[in-house]
Amino acid sequence: MTTSFDMEFPSAPVQPIRPAATVIVVREAAQSYEIFMLKRTSKASFASGMYVFPGGRVDSDDHLHAYDAYRHGPTEGQAPQVAALGDEWRGFWIACIRETFEEAGLMLAYTKDGALVSFADPAVQERFAEYRMPLHDGDLSLLDICRKENLTLAIDHIHFYNRFITPLGRPRRFDTRFFIAAAPESQRGSHDEQETVDSIWISPQQALERHAAKEFDLMNVTRIQLEALAKLPNKAALLEASVNQQHFPTRRPVLPKTK
Repeated sequence: MTTSFDMEFPSAPVQPIRPAATVIVVREAAQSYEIFMLKRTSKASFASGMYVFPGGRVDSDDHLHAYDAYRHGPTEGQAPQVAALGDEWRGFWIACIRETFEEAGLMLAYTKDGALVSFADPAVQERFAEYRMPLHDGDLSLLDICRKENLTLAIDHIHFYNRFITPLGRPRRFDTRFFIAAAPESQRGSHDEQETVDSIWISPQQALERHAAKEFDLMNVTRIQLEALAKLPNKAALLEASVNQQHFPTRRPVLPKTK
């Protein structure tokens, strides 16, 4: 299913489109549910000063078949997601996990006993936190972390949701696959103090209200996602919808035609 908001009117050379993956991480809240969001530094070349979901560009190493020995999923029930993602499905899921850990400190993986990684032990949390900078700098890979910690990446826990393609005319264009995942209960997340300078758990409704009050800057794509999520009453409904989803819309918003 493809949704176009208008016709595209290229007025400049078409910028290359970079594949990207983003994760909407959710947790229970007293009312509705909350999503983890990060504020990008004002120095960033993309989405500077705006609140975003964890995510980023898909790297070439994310496609490595070596990850197959360190992943659980996709499951049979995720077959529609695999079909929608296409032949490069592995890279998008690996990028999801890598970027979510690098940017947000949330590790979506299982330990050798089959439980999601827990940071209930401060020593474990500190050990994992030390991996984030080398991962960001390219001195360490997610595959290295899996081997060191005997992890199995929780692909079965992360569900493809939809796809957005940056409009023509933008200086940086991304073809982004959005995913939904429940946060591991003992993990709270934190910004990396490099690309991101603040982090918050917030309900979709609160984020939209603060955005309307000009207190919470959002890209259009983020606002559109939040508006859809705000219609779901709780975390259980959101996860049920993501697990059972059969159709994955591709949205191609466009810039207004200039006169």
